[in-house]
Amino acid sequence: MTESLRAAATEALAAANLNDKVAITRRAQAQWRERTLSLRTPSDPPVPARPGRPDRPELVPPRMLKKRSLNTVRGRIALMHALAHIELNAIDLALDIVARFASMQIPKSFFDNWMQVADDEARHFTLLRDRLRSLDADYGDLPAHDGLWQAAMDTRGDLVARLAVVPLVLEARGLDVTPGLAAKLRSFGDEETAAILDVIYNDEKTHVAVGAKWFRFFCVRQGVNAADRFRTLVRDHFHGQIKPPFNDRARSAAGLTPLFYRSLSSAAMSR
Repeated sequence: MTESLRAAATEALAAANLNDKVAITRRAQAQWRERTLSLRTPSDPPVPARPGRPDRPELVPPRMLKKRSLNTVRGRIALMHALAHIELNAIDLALDIVARFASMQIPKSFFDNWMQVADDEARHFTLLRDRLRSLDADYGDLPAHDGLWQAAMDTRGDLVARLAVVPLVLEARGLDVTPGLAAKLRSFGDEETAAILDVIYNDEKTHVAVGAKWFRFFCVRQGVNAADRFRTLVRDHFHGQIKPPFNDRARSAAGLTPLFYRSLSSAAMSR
């Protein structure tokens, strides 16, 4: 029997069978919510350097991934596969932030928040995988890229950097693009997939808010300006582009105001 949240999160993170990963994640969230797990024990296993994964999908450089039109079933399958891959990585990123930083002196509400995020991401992955299966496809049928996990490796020694890059850059990007994708899917008559994206979008707003809350908490603890610290950490640890257009309203409602990211955008940098 797993006795600690750190051990349960590590077990889920290491699981290569994706049904097991989802089940362990959701069970750990329920046990932690009920406080039937301790936070950590001396016998907890080490956090793996990489998450457990099945043999498929093949991981390739992003430039090798084909872009397909959403007005075909094949194109929509490709989109859902890409989104399922993002959500799978999001499960592991949330589990990793719990397991990797459980030794720090952090309020337990931090782990409440991130286990809820992990549970949400597990639910999103399941919704997308079920939708793929309804179209005679499955996760793993198409290639995917490994760039998202690189964010975990780049910030594995710095919790504040992890908060800056994962929820406040990567997940915030979902606030920018998801409403437009849902609208396109509806224009092609795919209400079922669009409804899944609506669920993901509404949860993403909460996830970005969790990231912003804890990022500000640690900046206050360190006595630094949050927006200034964010920009420095993103420049140091994020290797992609911060690209407009931005959903400023949704970002601001989550606590991520334009002061944080506007000067980092590719448009601002090119002036």
